[in-house]
Amino acid sequence: QVQLVESGGGLVQAGGSLRLSCASSRSILNVMGWYRQAPGKQRELVARITTDGSTNYADSVRGRFTISRDNAKNTLYLQMNSLKPEDTAIYYCNQYYLWRDYWGRGTQVTVSS
Repeated sequence: QVQLVESGGGLVQAGGSLRLSCASSRSILNVMGWYRQAPGKQRELVARITTDGSTNYADSVRGRFTISRDNAKNTLYLQMNSLKPEDTAIYYCNQYYLWRDYWGRGTQVTVSS
């Protein structure tokens, strides 16, 4: 069993920055990712980091967002810069652990124009 707790969301103006955190109850030395879901839309991948540290990003956030992790703290991060109103969504942390997907409850990010 894995518990994931996201934090760091909030209201920010366009062009601003936020850093999301996701604390895991287990080691995060596996595939982890950030997803988001905007109202009326499906959940989509934002960024993912693999066991060897490789990263990939959605085209819409590449160059603006950075995923990283602190293995000692079992914490995943998402640094979000140059935020746009279309980044408004609930952001979820995901961990693939022992052949199962686990999700946090999400943190709301709202970007005003």
